[in-house]
Amino acid sequence: MRNIMRKELKLSSSPLAFLFIAFGAMFMLPGYPVLCGAFFVTLGLFQSFQTAREANDIVFSALLPIAKKDVVRGRMLFVCFIELCGLLLMLVSVVVRMTVLSEAGLYRTNALMNANFFALGGALVIFGLFNLIFVAGFFKTAYQIGKPFVIYIVIAFLTITVFEALHHFPLLGALNAFGTDHLGLQLSLLAAGVVVYVLLTALAYRKGCRSFEKIDL
Repeated sequence: MRNIMRKELKLSSSPLAFLFIAFGAMFMLPGYPVLCGAFFVTLGLFQSFQTAREANDIVFSALLPIAKKDVVRGRMLFVCFIELCGLLLMLVSVVVRMTVLSEAGLYRTNALMNANFFALGGALVIFGLFNLIFVAGFFKTAYQIGKPFVIYIVIAFLTITVFEALHHFPLLGALNAFGTDHLGLQLSLLAAGVVVYVLLTALAYRKGCRSFEKIDL
């Protein structure tokens, strides 16, 4: 599996996948929907899938002396690696905003979703949706990327809209906590995001394996 992952990193991936990790720093932007940073990380991954497709990477991988499920596993591990790198940058941004910049008026007057641990949980949900809708959808054909990505875009931005709107509802204002306010609630919601991400990714892997096994390359 180490060699498969090395192939994914050095041969199959697009430089854009690594470059777009930097969009995790969008969590530092005031007056901007921070969860769009998670979307842009997945956009870099989409570009990587496109590059690999044009290079006929899937056929090359299938010809290697490995099981088909290992091809799916290698691609999924690469996707998760990029997503978690983006999440790490988001985490750094959140910690800075929750400590050093917790009282900055620029963030206090922000009507949009605040960058806190709840937002990190939301980013994990976006990543999980990408894995389930796009990655698993790609392995239905191992070629088509447009349709599953369009479906993902629609669902991802609907999800972002819901997350952005939640703290405006009565009794849900704590979701937009600043600094370490309501820290227990924030951490609980982050933990829920982790669970959702793991479940969606595991389901995506299983669906991808089943679909890819049926394809005659």
